[in-house]
Amino acid sequence: MNLRGIVSVSGRPGLFKLIGQNKAGYVLEGLDEQKLKIVANLSNTKLASLEDITIYGEDEELKLTDVLANIAATKTAIPDAKADGNTLRKFFLEVAPNHDQEKVYASDMKKILTWYNFLKDMPLFTEAAPGTEEDAPKVEDKVEAKPKAAPKAKAAKAPTAKTAAPAKKATMPAKRGA
Repeated sequence: MNLRGIVSVSGRPGLFKLIGQNKAGYVLEGLDEQKLKIVANLSNTKLASLEDITIYGEDEELKLTDVLANIAATKTAIPDAKADGNTLRKFFLEVAPNHDQEKVYASDMKKILTWYNFLKDMPLFTEAAPGTEEDAPKVEDKVEAKPKAAPKAKAAKAPTAKTAAPAKKATMPAKRGA
């Protein structure tokens, strides 16, 4: 799952794709049908990359990408994001069994399910993330590569006898009158 460049913006609904950056802030494009482009000001807007979001866990934090993959792989029916808290809690116990039940609120679960429903039909949801094991070169490939030759010792160059001539002064016609 490739969530690189997909961000959530504080105070704005939906998800955005990071297009670039200028001196005013980040340039973002909405992932919905409208393809709205906005500039998120750096001083008063918080961006959260979906790739970096984690969920509180009992032992260690759970990555959002892992939870979304578990939701996609689940065999049970995925509840609606507007379902009650008890239904969401039961579902999350199945897809993220080690999440901290005291720190993960129903609103967090609703947001994750909303993001899942939004992302599941996009092609980036099914493509592999860059830097994963599939993209990494294999150990055998590294061993078979030719070792680099030892760098040759460079002969020290003797200083040249040329002396630098003084720079020529450019002649500019004087401006007369104002």
